[in-house]
Amino acid sequence: MTRLCLLAFCLSLAASASAAEKPNILFLVGDDMGYADVGFHGCKDIPTPNLDALARSSVRFTNGYVSGPYCSPTRAGLLTGRYQTRFGHEFNPGGDGDGGALGLPVSETLIPARLKSAGYATALTGKWHLGSAEQFHPQRRGFDDFFGFLGGAHDYFNERGILRGNEPAGTGEYLTDVIGREAVKFMESKKGSPWFLYVAFNAVHTPMQADDARLRKFESITDPQRRKYAAMMFAMDEAIGKILKAVEESGQAQNTLVAFISDNGGPTMNGVTVNGSINTPFRGSKRTTLEGGIHVPFLLRWPSQFQAGVYEQPVIQLDLTATALAAAGVDPSSAKLDGVDLRPHLSGSVKKPPHDALYWRFGQQMAIRNGNLKLVRYDSNADTNTGKGGQPVTEAKLYDLEADAGESKDLAAAMPEKVKELQAKWDRWNEGNVEPLWGSSRGGGRGQRRQQRQEATK
Repeated sequence: MTRLCLLAFCLSLAASASAAEKPNILFLVGDDMGYADVGFHGCKDIPTPNLDALARSSVRFTNGYVSGPYCSPTRAGLLTGRYQTRFGHEFNPGGDGDGGALGLPVSETLIPARLKSAGYATALTGKWHLGSAEQFHPQRRGFDDFFGFLGGAHDYFNERGILRGNEPAGTGEYLTDVIGREAVKFMESKKGSPWFLYVAFNAVHTPMQADDARLRKFESITDPQRRKYAAMMFAMDEAIGKILKAVEESGQAQNTLVAFISDNGGPTMNGVTVNGSINTPFRGSKRTTLEGGIHVPFLLRWPSQFQAGVYEQPVIQLDLTATALAAAGVDPSSAKLDGVDLRPHLSGSVKKPPHDALYWRFGQQMAIRNGNLKLVRYDSNADTNTGKGGQPVTEAKLYDLEADAGESKDLAAAMPEKVKELQAKWDRWNEGNVEPLWGSSRGGGRGQRRQQRQEATK
């Protein structure tokens, strides 16, 4: 009997040690941010002290990308670790007119479900935008707790549509503040067990709304749109600061993996901006496969494992999922991930780049980055000031991103063989994709379901 007790005690200790070794995982996502609008990228008119502090203690990826230039597709990629074109989630699932029938296919298993099976507590605070019908609800996709809204945008002061689980939970307070507070509340309630927390801010997505106190901080900014944007960015930075302070005060900072990205670039069209964002030094906008639409701020911190610094090889948000799952001890071999576990690359044990190439498909727009070269077909509306879309994509353009980050010098005519090579490489990748489940071939994504694929989302 004594031996059995001793064995049970030893097994209990081993299980406890195993649980203690699993890192907490915190994904922080901004919405429609401009690449230039953080201090660690040189922004002067909007202070972001908490994000800057996070950047100093993180691996900062100078070539960090997202797999889509639009809100919902990027989130679908992040939560699956797969290119969203693999399962038809190519565009936004539409507005209220779709009746909630569109969403991330239930055939896809999301990171919260995989981590939950490994003993993690899981939560989402903020924006979902992956389907509003019951079968798509966050708590049906692996999240234990959900506080936020189901759609793609929300008023920052109106409490209508804010939910805790399925129940109304709005307070009328400024939404960015509430999202941050709910994130802290979740972490404080889960001491002693590993957790996964996905904090999806709607800042700085429209509508452009800020509280008066923060607006007064930016009276020196004369453009009213930029002033509101600055106040909204500042609010998100403050919320992130409170979240990171809670991690520090819990004593778990050393073993908490923290990632920060924006879901896409700022919505600018050749200088005409929807929200006041700036994508310098890049050309292009949200909704395009130019760098301004897909090249985003990208940070990853895990103090016990990663040394802070700069990593220059191209990475993509899909890698965050693969890295988090591997760190948690979850075998993703059956998941057909496109993301790569970055741990050996960041430790230096693997010298080669994480990816041979990165790929994008967004309707008729496409891109492939292979080394420093990028082949791209983008919405020609990106070269106009109309902001209305509806124009055909350009011919293939070839850019050397190391020498020409702003994609201004087309090398296609001078390097036709490289154009053919990269196009063929993209074509082979595209063979593994499916037709969009909804939306036009251009990427408007207004919820027009592809009838032949209705069953995939049920």
